[in-house]
Amino acid sequence: MPETDAALPPGLGLSPEDGPEADLALAGLEAQAQMLATGDVSSCELVELSLRRIAATQPSLNAFRVVFEDEALREAEAADRQLATGQGKTLLGVPVAVKDDVDLAGHPTPFGCGGEHPTAAEDAELVRRLRAAGAIVVGKTNAPEVGQWPITESPAFGVTRNPWSPEHTPGGSSGGGAAAVAAGLVPAAIGSDGAGSVRVPAAWTGLVGLKPQRGRISTWPDAEAFNGLTCFGPLTRSVADAALLLDAVTGNHPGDRHRPPAPAGPFAAAAAASPPRLRIALSFTTPFGAPSAVDAEIRAATESAAERLAELGHEVVPEDPRYGLVGLGFVPRGMAGVHEWLRDHVPDHKPLEARTRVHGRLGRALSGLPLRTARAAEPALARRIGRVFERCDVVLTPTTARPPLRIGALAGRGYWATSTIMSAACPFAFAWNVTGWPALSVPAGLTAAGLPIGVQLLGRENDEATLLALGAELEAAGG
Repeated sequence: MPETDAALPPGLGLSPEDGPEADLALAGLEAQAQMLATGDVSSCELVELSLRRIAATQPSLNAFRVVFEDEALREAEAADRQLATGQGKTLLGVPVAVKDDVDLAGHPTPFGCGGEHPTAAEDAELVRRLRAAGAIVVGKTNAPEVGQWPITESPAFGVTRNPWSPEHTPGGSSGGGAAAVAAGLVPAAIGSDGAGSVRVPAAWTGLVGLKPQRGRISTWPDAEAFNGLTCFGPLTRSVADAALLLDAVTGNHPGDRHRPPAPAGPFAAAAAASPPRLRIALSFTTPFGAPSAVDAEIRAATESAAERLAELGHEVVPEDPRYGLVGLGFVPRGMAGVHEWLRDHVPDHKPLEARTRVHGRLGRALSGLPLRTARAAEPALARRIGRVFERCDVVLTPTTARPPLRIGALAGRGYWATSTIMSAACPFAFAWNVTGWPALSVPAGLTAAGLPIGVQLLGRENDEATLLALGAELEAAGG
């Protein structure tokens, strides 16, 4: 069993002195799967540990919207019976979590919104694939209303806190999943990323967060999510874990609108391979068209990551993608997506925050010609932005411009004030949602106050493999 790191987030409720339980809780996805396969631990033991950890931390962290205790224990017993026969499913018996925008049969999908919601008739395609790989979904994690903000706070389901500092947010909108993995409640979680919603909470909780190529993971029962902006992706403790989880859920439903070519090989193999010598663009210019006011510690951490990559033999050069008017290509698609979700999934809008209702009304106004124009602009924007890959192989940026926001920093603010603060804190992620290309956030150290920092690796179309190989190399060099 792997040894627990000496430095742990103070909100875990675990320490190295807690011995085997701490080691097991923080072992990660690949290690837990290996221990199950070799019989060093049973699925019942892992799931019971996960459920105990969730119960112990729910009052303080509030990572989960709902926990499926009875179902998970039954599935763990069945997994142990399968393990005893030597069945070789990749994730057989491992507990995981999914975000509350993912359908599970027989359960509602409120996505941070209060009120009554219909139950899903069947599992989302990615849940079907998780189950086919043998994983056990122990619960659904919290998100802000319709995943709009880089925080995880909602009137209906409360405040989710950061295991590194309960006074700070874990980020959003996949903040519940990030808090759950960072705190060792589950070894991995599935989040969704429409403007950085996997990468931002990964950066702010010391995790790896991957937004894969659009369509790599099915969004079914939606043919596409939020007008093609949103992708599902892993939140994990390591790059290898992210690759393993991506392998498990990669694939399409016949109804998916976006169907990228199959990967050349397993993503786990890509993460284990040494990358060739790469030319890496170091950029601090945001898609808004100007250098961002990046926090000094985050800038230093990003420059330090660039130095490590250079020491590993890569060529790192200052180079900015030419983003053009990518913001105008993003806004109508995102706003219209919020309107469509509220229209199709939220029967009663009265419990919603005022800023959510404003967002929905703006989205309805943009759902006609502005949305069609934004969709039509994507190929030209992608060609313009993609010219950076004529000169470089990967782009390195900060994941966020600011460290984690304090709990309540956006509380009670209107739509425009919230959007302004959000854009200043998290300006680096959204352009790759417009292009649909893969992006990976990896840990890059801590601020002087002990808050996690992440850096972002941006890749060309369909090239998760290079990002995973480079991210794993950077992870190993950085500790």
